[in-house]
Amino acid sequence: MTVARLSSIQIGRIAPLGRDGVPSAFVKSTIDGPVAVKALGLAGDEQADLSVHGGAEKAVYAYPADHYRAWAAEYPHHAVLFVPGGVGENLTIEGWIEADLCVGDVHRVGTTRLQVCQPRQPCFKFALRFDDNRLPRAMVRNGRAGWYYRVLEEGMIRAGDAVELVERPNPGFGFDRLVEIVYSRRATHEEYAAMAEMAGIASGLRHWARSASGTT
Repeated sequence: MTVARLSSIQIGRIAPLGRDGVPSAFVKSTIDGPVAVKALGLAGDEQADLSVHGGAEKAVYAYPADHYRAWAAEYPHHAVLFVPGGVGENLTIEGWIEADLCVGDVHRVGTTRLQVCQPRQPCFKFALRFDDNRLPRAMVRNGRAGWYYRVLEEGMIRAGDAVELVERPNPGFGFDRLVEIVYSRRATHEEYAAMAEMAGIASGLRHWARSASGTT
């Protein structure tokens, strides 16, 4: 597996979003220089609604740079916003997409260790950012979800850092398949059973899988 690269880093402050001024930190600003990564996210990054955003298993949101070219081609009138940080991610990563990952992968970035634990589930704020209600449904359809990291080891990162795979506890369960399962809410009994015991998967997905597999 090739080494990927952290092409840019973004943080957001809570501000009104959309025509109704919904509080959100969806809009991110690019940060130059080193950034501290703490257990609950990047220093200076904010979340407006902690019931659905933030927390240890949504500490850092990463998104593949390659996806922006596809988004811009499909929605050219939004191309000016389909740039790093455009979908609200903290880390824009060049070189990997969801199909290159497995659930629970541990990555070294700068002096941090980060673990892939769940995909993003798009909400209405994605639509508000672009003033386009089609986009959350489009993300579900195309599977260009990005991934949330759990912070295993705090440290410092900066744009240009290598993103290296250092541990793969679940080599037989591709992250792209987890995206499909989360978006469709359908899996085989064997997949649910595997998710229920999978190292590194987000606790909410583990509990859901246990219930679906009858192992609760």
